[in-house]
Amino acid sequence: MKASTLRHGMNLWPPFLFTGIHVAAISPDWRHARVELRMRPWNRNYVRTHFGGSLFAMTDPFWMLLLMPLLGRDYYVWDQSGAIDFVKPGRGTVSTRFDIDDAVLEEIRQATADGAKYLRWFENEVVDADGEVVARVRKQVYVRRKPDRRPDQGDVTAD
Repeated sequence: MKASTLRHGMNLWPPFLFTGIHVAAISPDWRHARVELRMRPWNRNYVRTHFGGSLFAMTDPFWMLLLMPLLGRDYYVWDQSGAIDFVKPGRGTVSTRFDIDDAVLEEIRQATADGAKYLRWFENEVVDADGEVVARVRKQVYVRRKPDRRPDQGDVTAD
């Protein structure tokens, strides 16, 4: 799938569409993404700031979604865990970025080369229009290299 197709699909996906989450960009090489959360009457909390669940949801799937095409079909990639620290009330449009470089990919490949699982923490900040931090989010992603599927092992799949 092309990155632009995923971006358009996610923007129509009801959990994002109806909470004001907008995937502003996913780079064609899958290395970068930018996501925004727009303030709407239905995603405010009692004190008229962004609902914390929406702040977390805007960050939830992206580390996994970027890693999957970057690592390829030879890897299992799953979200394992997550945490959010609320720094200040979020108002207006807030945004966050996801960036994966060669060093991270190499780290993951080396850690999983022997088939072992690898749990990697990723961090990003949700910022307001002035660039002030609203929340810090940590996501732990599970990665494991798939076992070889050779005919002598009886687990053959057609590609």
